[in-house]
Amino acid sequence: MTQLTAQQLVEKALAASAADAQVVYVVESTEANLRWASNSLTTNGAMRSRQVVVVSFVDGGAGMAAGTVARTGTPDVAELVAASERAARDAGPAEDAVPLISPAPDGGAPPGAGEWDADPAETSIEVFTDFAPALGEAFGAARDRGDLLFGYAEHAMTTTYLGTSTGLRLRHDQPTGRVELNGKSTDYSRSVWAGVGTRDFRDVSVAGLAGEVERKLGWSKRRVDLPAGRYETLLPPSAVSDLMLYAYWTMEARDADEGRNVYARTGGGNRIGDRLAALPLTLRSDPAAPGLETAPFQVVGASSGSASVFDNGMATPAVDWISGGVLTNLMRPRAWALKTTAPAVAAVDNLLLEVPEATASQDEMVAATDRGLLLTTLWYIREVDPQTLLLTGLTRDGVFLVEGGEVTGAVNNFRWNESPVDLLGRITEAGRTVRTLPREWNDWFTRAAMPPVRVPDFNMSSVSPAS
Repeated sequence: MTQLTAQQLVEKALAASAADAQVVYVVESTEANLRWASNSLTTNGAMRSRQVVVVSFVDGGAGMAAGTVARTGTPDVAELVAASERAARDAGPAEDAVPLISPAPDGGAPPGAGEWDADPAETSIEVFTDFAPALGEAFGAARDRGDLLFGYAEHAMTTTYLGTSTGLRLRHDQPTGRVELNGKSTDYSRSVWAGVGTRDFRDVSVAGLAGEVERKLGWSKRRVDLPAGRYETLLPPSAVSDLMLYAYWTMEARDADEGRNVYARTGGGNRIGDRLAALPLTLRSDPAAPGLETAPFQVVGASSGSASVFDNGMATPAVDWISGGVLTNLMRPRAWALKTTAPAVAAVDNLLLEVPEATASQDEMVAATDRGLLLTTLWYIREVDPQTLLLTGLTRDGVFLVEGGEVTGAVNNFRWNESPVDLLGRITEAGRTVRTLPREWNDWFTRAAMPPVRVPDFNMSSVSPAS
């Protein structure tokens, strides 16, 4: 058993099935990481893992039911399949039941899918060959000026093999990397942050990240206390991504159609066709977006309002969620699409926000600001009201005062209360879209590209003692 490849596991599980239908996928993962604190590397490591997931579908007479069971390592395939079938028999009829996805008539896989028979892709500590020496240089420079650097770098390579009883055989290799760099003063009274997402670390500039940290620590030497209130605020791409991701994750058509989320139309139905943004903003996902490439088909272990186990293997083409400021699409599994005669639309594991022909950098937007706040990141984001998508959270690692087009100091942190959907209608300027790393959500989502934006009245609801 220990010699079975991922492909063999898929085939063995499918052959062992006595269910009416079955989906099997195997996820092979390798990861390498570095950790550092106080200008010194502390740990490094490499990991390897495997997950095997079997979804069985059983028609008990009242309707098709689904049962999912997952195991790590190389499990007993017969036991795993039997457990999945028991789970399906014990479940009630699935309300999202539809026939499983079948192979395309030409037998081809979606563009971007990999070669089924190839070995899984891997990463190793060697991914940091150029990154680690540059980090050492940054440590030396920080020591020389009396600053401390903390942070981590991670790189993972995940290969997913998905097979179904209908004949689908799909594979995808997903590289995922991120760097977070914290800078602190030696008395820990000042703290700032910089981060970036990457596919392979070849595009990561340690000097650029360290320079950003150095500049923000310099800004923080002057402290200004401000009260709660509404302020003209510049949100950097990272903060914008954390807000837009929440707007994206809640784009479930069923919840909107049934009046349960912010995309529900008063009086019934959803808000597709409504203008959400004053500017011609486009919020989109594209599995082939350069630098943000991701799986071009669905891999689903459990059904939800945005995805269905019956849709495993469904192609996930590029989609505009908001186009020219107008809501144009919501996530809709095939079962809900059939009930509403609307198209099935799948989520994609990346997100981009753009304004046509916008070219301003964040620094240029600062230079055009008479008086306002410049944020670094948002954190501890929580939903307050799903009907309006009101969120609350805290600022973190640097809130800066801008006066006369220049940063003149750091101010205290705030608790904020805002709805990202409401914010879309109040953004008065958006800059050039760049790749960014969400601060709050990067454990789950790293593939984002956002612009800096200007909001004339961002609601800082109370002063926070957080540093």
